[in-house]
Amino acid sequence: MLRKILFTSTLISLGFGLSACDKSKGQVGEPKRPECIAPAKPGGGFDLTCKLAQKAFRETELLNSPMRVTYMPGGVGAVAYNKIVANDPANDNAIVAFSTGSLLNLAQGKFGQYTEKDVRWLAVVGTDYGVVAVNAESPYQNLNDLIQALKTNPKSISFGAGGSVGGQDWMQTAMLAKAAGVNPKDMTYIAMEGGGEAITSVLGNHIQVVSAGIAEVIPHVKSGKLRALAVFAPERLPNTLADIPTAKEQGYDIQWPVVRGYYVGPKVSDEAYQWWKTAFDKMLTDPKFTQTREQFDLLPFSMTGAELDQFVLQQTDQLRDLSKEFELITK
Repeated sequence: MLRKILFTSTLISLGFGLSACDKSKGQVGEPKRPECIAPAKPGGGFDLTCKLAQKAFRETELLNSPMRVTYMPGGVGAVAYNKIVANDPANDNAIVAFSTGSLLNLAQGKFGQYTEKDVRWLAVVGTDYGVVAVNAESPYQNLNDLIQALKTNPKSISFGAGGSVGGQDWMQTAMLAKAAGVNPKDMTYIAMEGGGEAITSVLGNHIQVVSAGIAEVIPHVKSGKLRALAVFAPERLPNTLADIPTAKEQGYDIQWPVVRGYYVGPKVSDEAYQWWKTAFDKMLTDPKFTQTREQFDLLPFSMTGAELDQFVLQQTDQLRDLSKEFELITK
């Protein structure tokens, strides 16, 4: 039986303990030039995570100054992580987007000498799930069509995703191949710098299948340009996502939740860190944020501060075990 990635013990909406009635404006530690760094090219999950923060801070009026989004592609997060830790560790103005994929890369040592203990984890604001999708004109109408083609000739199907072999989006395809009885090493996988580039490639018919997060793919599904073959969730997702079948209901019990959140540099001042944490705590209780998160097709999942630290440590340990199972690391 294929190992499932189950975060059900922690993927629940946490209790709300802080009131959103008082504004954070003018408080000690408030950033004067707030910035969210998306560690990839525009259009993917990191971009989405930063755009969510940008819009939510504007709508909840928790920042005096507008937040800008900047892009720092390279190594699917490695360049940004190394820059913040080594060259800009005390930047009180910047938050950096991360996802489950970031934790997977850390678990595999892909961020060089640095580990999950080298930054200050700030907040998780939502979750989505992995998905495989094809061009709307593709002959693959459902997941079984794709599986049969994989079984017949694995190398004839070109998968594309943000990140290299061993990364989050590759892992989704590898779990799918393994469930189908195909060696993941026999697949054709094309690594790209971010989900946006991978989606553009499948829209242009340069690759046949894109592996990504549902929140990245759903705008193109809604526009009729992409067909989502399966979402890697335990059951169908709510609202506008309800029409997308799960892999499980099609006979392949694969689950891959993707958390979306932010970290800051290791030497950010305590005053600045506390300001950011308090602001996110207030934001997460605000109905305006709930509406914004839904607009970004993310599901509720909230965690900040010390509780998030423990979550990150737990998840990276689980992801190291999974990486060993797929022979991506040896120790």
